[in-house]
Amino acid sequence: MVLDNKLNITNQAELAKVEEKISKQKAKQLFDTEAINQVEIGTFAGLEYIHRYLFEDIYDFAGKVREVNIAKGNFRFVPTIYLKQALEHIDKMPQTTFDEIIEKYVEMNIAHPFREGNGRSTRIWLDLMLKANIKQIIDWNQVDKDEYLSAMERSVVKDIEIKHLLKQALTNKINDRNLFMKGIDASYYYEGYNEFKTEDSRKRS
Repeated sequence: MVLDNKLNITNQAELAKVEEKISKQKAKQLFDTEAINQVEIGTFAGLEYIHRYLFEDIYDFAGKVREVNIAKGNFRFVPTIYLKQALEHIDKMPQTTFDEIIEKYVEMNIAHPFREGNGRSTRIWLDLMLKANIKQIIDWNQVDKDEYLSAMERSVVKDIEIKHLLKQALTNKINDRNLFMKGIDASYYYEGYNEFKTEDSRKRS
């Protein structure tokens, strides 16, 4: 099923390419215009801002809590009837240590508050929490795709694996523009988007 979009694209492959290019351009702008500094740290309002910024040119639902139940594989994310309550709970979770921040990130992943684009926006949200509270971020290029996806899948039951994996990739380069751009590329790669580079949004040769 092709999601309704502002561009009136009805082909899924075409939509995926256009979504990747436009939202990567917006991710670049988010950093270069310093709009990223306006994001409220560790709250759903902050995540909402990121999601809207990335996807507002593509989807009407950008930055809006989903109104449909969604699942990935055999796992069902928080049902819409409980979503508001879940997000209020996540807002109140502590975020002063690495472990607390990852626990909060895992809970937001389980909530999956948007119709599409959850992982890509939430990884930016995670890095902003780490940057603000422990003065480190994740070098996503050091995080293997399969290991990450597997650890995130298991984090619903036990978060030790994802904590270990991400802790190994921490870096002090919290304001490094190149690292941010490459991190966006890695984040999109986890979701199967690999046609364009964030830095120039040109098609790969």
